[in-house]
Order: sequence, then C-alpha cells, then structure tokens
Amino acid sequence: MSLSDSRTLPENGTCHEYIDMDLFLHCSLAPSILIILLLSFLERRKNKTMIDDKIQLLNGRFGIVIPLDLIGTFSNRWTFGFAFGAIANKVMSLFFEEYLPEGVPPWARALALLVGAIEVGLSYYPIFACLSTDNKLVGSITGFLYSLVWFVVTTIYIVGCPHGDTIGLNEKVIIYWPSLLCLLFLIVRFVYIFVKSIRILVGVEDANHEEKSFLPVHQAEHVKRLFRKPVLKPKSWFERKIYDWDPCFKFPSRMVGTTVLSLLCLYIFVTLELNVFIWISILLQNLEDNLSQTEGFNDTIWIQELNESFRGVSFFTTFLSVFFSVSYVFHILVCYRKHIKRLWVGEKGFLPIKQHKPYSSECVAALARYSGWQVAYILWGYLIMHLVQIMFGMLFVYSIVYPIKHGEALALLRGWGFSILTLAIVIVLMKSQVMIAAIFFLQDKICPNDKQKPLALNNRKAFHNFNYFFFFYNVILGLSSCLFRLICGLILGSWLIARIDRTLLQRGYESADMGYNTWIGMLYVDHYHTNPVLVSFCNLLLTSRAERRLRESSTYQNCSSLTGFRVSAQAKTRWLLSYTLLSNPRLIINRKIKVLDDLQIVNNVIQNRLIQASVMEAESRNQEKPIDISSVEIREGHSIFF
Repeated sequence: MSLSDSRTLPENGTCHEYIDMDLFLHCSLAPSILIILLLSFLERRKNKTMIDDKIQLLNGRFGIVIPLDLIGTFSNRWTFGFAFGAIANKVMSLFFEEYLPEGVPPWARALALLVGAIEVGLSYYPIFACLSTDNKLVGSITGFLYSLVWFVVTTIYIVGCPHGDTIGLNEKVIIYWPSLLCLLFLIVRFVYIFVKSIRILVGVEDANHEEKSFLPVHQAEHVKRLFRKPVLKPKSWFERKIYDWDPCFKFPSRMVGTTVLSLLCLYIFVTLELNVFIWISILLQNLEDNLSQTEGFNDTIWIQELNESFRGVSFFTTFLSVFFSVSYVFHILVCYRKHIKRLWVGEKGFLPIKQHKPYSSECVAALARYSGWQVAYILWGYLIMHLVQIMFGMLFVYSIVYPIKHGEALALLRGWGFSILTLAIVIVLMKSQVMIAAIFFLQDKICPNDKQKPLALNNRKAFHNFNYFFFFYNVILGLSSCLFRLICGLILGSWLIARIDRTLLQRGYESADMGYNTWIGMLYVDHYHTNPVLVSFCNLLLTSRAERRLRESSTYQNCSSLTGFRVSAQAKTRWLLSYTLLSNPRLIINRKIKVLDDLQIVNNVIQNRLIQASVMEAESRNQEKPIDISSVEIREGHSIFF
C-alpha cells in the first residue's frame, strides 16, 4: 500500500490514504533507537567496568533502560495501563498475524512473527521508557514529542480515509479511537511530568521519594496491620458478594496494564465479529432473494426462519458473551489478590500438589508469558463461548420456539413431557438408592446429636442382594450419567476457557494446562519478590546498613576535620589492612604475591613472610624468641579488608 493509495467506496466516493501505517511503523524504529540511546546515556550503571577506566567520559553511563518493571511497580499504574491501551491496535494486528510477510515458508512463520513482534515492541519502547526513566525532565520532553507524533500520524491516517474494507463506514474511527484516547492521555501526562520536574528543579516543590522507596507505603501498612488485633466491621452486600477493597493491597502495573489491554482488545474483537455476523446475515438474505426469484422454487420460509433466528440469537448471545468476558477480566483480579494473599500466609492448599515447589526457571518464563497469554485467552475464550451459545440458542429456537409458532405446541408438549418424565424417574431411582442405603444398610448414630450415620454397614446379606440386582440397572443409568457428564464438561469448558486462573483438566493432569501453569508461575514470582513481610525485612537490613555506613563516615570526617586533611578511601583501606594483619599475623602468608619469573625470588619472599609472621606472633604473645610457624593460630572475630 503506497502513501497515495486511494480507495473507492460507494457510500463516500473516493478517499485517499495519505499515510501508510505499516511504513510509518518501520520508519519509527530510527527515532525509537535514538531515544533509547539517549536515555541509556543518561542512565548510570552501578558497577563500573574496564571501559570506564579507559574512556573517562562515560563515567558509568550507557546503562540498561527499563521500559516497565512488571514485578514491583506500584506507582503510576494507570499511566502504564493507558500506555498498554495505546498499543491495543498493534496487539490485535499481531493476534491476526497481519505483520507476517508474504512468501514466508511455513516452517519460518514462528520466526517471522517473532520479528514482527519485536518490531512493534521496539516502536513503542520509548513511551514506556520515558515513563520509567529517573531523568524525568528529558523523559517527559522526548515522551511528549514521540507520543504527539504518533497521535498526529494516527489522526491523519483516520481523517484521510475513515472507511475500510472489513467494517465499511467509519471503520478506522471505530477501531482506533481507544488508542487515540490513550495517546492523548499520555501527552497530557508527559506535560504534567515536565511541569512537576521543573518545579522540583527550581525548588518550588519537593521530590516525591515514595516512588523510589524500597518499601512501598501500602506494604508497610500491611505489615503494621499484622501486629494489630483485627477489628471486625460489618460489611455491605457489595463487599461480601462482589469485592472488598483493601487499602493495604495494590495491584502491580502488570495486572492493571493487562486489564486495560484485555478490555480494549476485546472491544476491537467484538466489533470485527459483529461485522462478520452482519455479513453472514446479508449473505442469507441474498440467498433468500435469489431463491424466491427462481422458477419452480417458492419454499423460502426455511431460509427466512434461519436468517431471523441467526440474527436474533447472535445479537442476544453477543451481549451475554461480552458480559461474561468482561466479568472474567475483573474476576481474575479478584482471584489474583485472593491467591497471592494465601501464598503470603503460607497456604498452598488451593494449588495442585505438583505445583507446591515449581521450577524457578519456569516461573520466570511464566511471568514473561502471562500478559500476552491473558489477552489471547480472553479473546479466544470469548469467541468459543459465543459460538457455543449460538449453537445452543439455535437448538432452543428450532426445538421450542418454531414448533410453538407453527402450531405444534401439543406435540412438543407431549414429547417434552415424556422426556421430562423419564428424566424424573431416573433421578428418583438414583435418589432412592441413597435413601434405601441410609435407612436399611447403615448402622444407627453413635450419638443422637450426630448429623449423619457412621459409615458402617448393616444388614449385609440384604445389601449384597440389593447391590447385585441394581448392578444391571446401573449400567443403563451409567450411560445417561456419561452423557450428562459430557454435556456439563462442554458447557463449563466453553464458559471457563478464558479463565487462566482456573484449570479445566482433572486432578492429576493440571501440569498439561499451560495457561494454568503460567498463572501459578506468575503468582510465585510475585510472592517471592513482593511479599510485604520479606520486603519489610530487607528494608530493615538496608536501613541499618545505611545507618552504620553513615556513622562510620561521620567518624572519619571528624578525624579528618581535626587533622585538617582529607582521608581518602585508599588510606582507610590500608589502615584497616594493617590493623587486620597485626591482629592476625598468620594472614601475611596468604597474601597475594606478584607474578615473578625468578622462582628463587618467589621462594625468598615466601620465607621472609613466614619469618615476619612468626616474629609478629611472638611479639604479640610477649615471647622472647620466635615460635614455630605451624603453631600460629588465627584469632577469630577480625575482618579481612583486602
């Protein structure tokens, strides 16, 4: 598709596409890489390398840029959520494999899709990186310009030709408006970050250190609450049945971003699916018109009924499927909080036994897979659930609605009456077996207050006869039970396939459910890295270490202020080294020897160190002569500083 591509539509004449979004995506890689290099230059590395000594200009620069911390980021969660929403259209393009080049052999499709996914991720990398960088001033400026360019280009692309080949009129407006709204929010957000950084720079406003703190405030409040006696408060119906808000718990940015992305992708997917159903309805209508005009073929009632029933069922089930899918998106958040809290208290009973100690590598990979798989599960779950609902809806219409409409209500009632009566008799016989077993074949209660009789057989001879005769009839009942089990599995499987937090397989086969394994692995990573008790403990260690270093540095500063000279770090290290060697002369023997070519010189150095260590040890013990070096012992309690 060229930049001057034109498209002819009967509703709007001819429209021109002034911008090719695929070409712009390719061209955006160059400024994206430049922005990444700029942010990397401003990012300092904690550990310096040899290249820093050779090139003094670097001084620890060109650090690794992080687009988004998917584990421990609890601030600006909705900002990252809107950043995920801005890429919803590109995610849907990847879902439909639109970035797959033509002519790719079948065996290389996976690699080609990987290249396309990396290209899309690299083109939107600056938006996330500018939000995450510590250099807020530069990040806000570059992020604002980059988001503004994407917003302007997308707007021109929509205004130039708002129609399309799939939906038709205003197709691009319907599909692209969520991404435009998210880009507009990001533009305003970058302006806010720029103004705030300027105010901090001039000293009008203090920097917010809460975002950079090791221990978030809500996790600290959670730990404090553990030491207090719980207070029982009456809960409303909404808190008891739907959701109970916890001020000491926050969802990480990964969960918020995945939720926003799932909802927007679901909106686009439903819009495209509705267009497909409309196209099928139009096709059936054209078939009806053609058959009505055919000579000798006047019976078109069946196709008219098929078209009417399909339109009604698809319209009704669309709302039902969307409702369930949207509720699943939010219910997964509720399950995430419930499961992660259970792991915090050491409760693993809700997990399969094989998943109590998962492999660490699988958990890390599961964390990387979760967001993408969650979106795909929601979309595929909606489609499968919708198709199953349409199938059952058409079955209901043709088995109940149309027979009543055609005056066959009496025959329908007779057939359903026989079926219901047969089913009722089967249920009664199944329940009667339970009642007979409870009355005749179980011993009496041990205590009158027991809820049920003990599991102890009574009237064994009668029970064996009962078991023998009902064996033949239970073969027939087993067939009905098997069919009922199959139907229940089909319905529940289609309804719950979007639920990645719940396995659809039986106990013992959970490891074959890759989606559920991804959910469990993600939970374990969050449990080990964001557990409030563990994070609070690590924060105490870091705080005590920082205080100790501060006291030590203040002591050396006082000494240096008295002498009038500045004490360098090298001098401190040498003094501590001398103190350690005086306290432990035996360590002189283990010190590093410079590599010399002459072996005789090396032996002399070793011998001199042995004598020196022996003399120092003798002096420390107030002895008159040197002692045997084998009898020298190292004193415990001293640190080694070299």
